[in-house]
Amino acid sequence: RLEEQLVAVHSDAKSKLSLIGWSLGGVYAREMAKLHPQKVRQVLTLGTPFAQGPKATNAWRVYEMLSGSTVPDEVMQMEIAVAPSVPFTSVYSKSDGIVAWQASIQAAQKHNSKIENVEVFASHLGIGVNPAAWYVIADRLAQRANEWTPFAIPDRAKILFGR
Repeated sequence: RLEEQLVAVHSDAKSKLSLIGWSLGGVYAREMAKLHPQKVRQVLTLGTPFAQGPKATNAWRVYEMLSGSTVPDEVMQMEIAVAPSVPFTSVYSKSDGIVAWQASIQAAQKHNSKIENVEVFASHLGIGVNPAAWYVIADRLAQRANEWTPFAIPDRAKILFGR
């Protein structure tokens, strides 16, 4: 259904979409961008575990208990770790508490030079309402299509990032 919705919204908008996902939602956003890169302008994730196995979170037992499924196997995890081919920003926190911050760091990829990892100070549940995270999202969304530049903290916003 998520794929159907992506296709429908893209058709209605008649332009590429920016996908934003928080935690597991970020994994879904990344995977949708891999399936339909021609429909996606960029992907932003907040506290999303994609770079290490699912057991790099403190939520995997709850996921298995509530879903009745087991966490992804090693092959699937390797696929999840591959970045989408569109511009990608991972917003992560070393004070997350649920997701190990290392699991939210996207390694450089040969097929995509438009990758960045931006650290904010937030809990896992607070990252979605964190002013610094919102600043990053607003900055990324304000960029013109096809004119991607890496995120840089302007002097006026350094206090949001603890700098």
